[in-house]
Amino acid sequence: MLEIFDTHTHLNVEIFLGKEEEEIDLARELGVTKMNVVGFDQETIAQSLALAERFDQVYSTIGWHPTEAGSYNQDIEDMIVQNLSNPKVIALGEIGLDYHWMEDPKEVQFEVFKRQIQLSKDHDLPFVVHTRDALEDTYQVIKEAGVGPRGGIMHSFSGGLAEAQKFVDLGMMISFSGVVTFKKALDIQEAAQYLPLDKILVETDAPYLAPVPKRGRENKTAYTRYVVEKIAELRGMTVEEVADATYQNAMRIFNLD
Repeated sequence: MLEIFDTHTHLNVEIFLGKEEEEIDLARELGVTKMNVVGFDQETIAQSLALAERFDQVYSTIGWHPTEAGSYNQDIEDMIVQNLSNPKVIALGEIGLDYHWMEDPKEVQFEVFKRQIQLSKDHDLPFVVHTRDALEDTYQVIKEAGVGPRGGIMHSFSGGLAEAQKFVDLGMMISFSGVVTFKKALDIQEAAQYLPLDKILVETDAPYLAPVPKRGRENKTAYTRYVVEKIAELRGMTVEEVADATYQNAMRIFNLD
């Protein structure tokens, strides 16, 4: 049987409220047996923790999103730190830089990003990075801050092979979302095709970024299956081989072995 690990989903947002169980059941039908629910503000962090407690196959990642950087303060940090010792919390994130929405100045985003990278190292956890229209600056911040022994994840990677390799050289893993299935995403497809297999992960970012053949609809954690199928096609491998490799990679980086 296939075992797929969706390393980044948002079953904790309003659209899924009250439907989490059916989403998890559908995921299992398509071979998605574990999922990491990522909290990014007060509400979604609380919901992520609750879902991880309620379902065995659900894990939690918590952190403060770059579009929320301006509201980061000591109380927020204390709340995050307090929950990092929860055994179901497997990473700190999603953190990073977002120049698309640009809710806060770059300097503020830098500071909050670096602060949380340090927290992840202090608590021996990997960190999960959101970067939008900010790939070069994201690289510089991670390079300066340094990646801890637990590593980090570039979530829903949107660059090409050369850029991906630069992040891998820093100690990061590259996670591919449904975008890898889009016809025009040739750069991302090249990265998925040629990166070392032990450096890649799969995710949905549900309910966003639904893969082909569901593009334009609400994404579901079940659809990680289509991401795996596309990467298998690109690499000339079986779906089972890619599912197994990415599952083992996720178990390793999240220290779930």
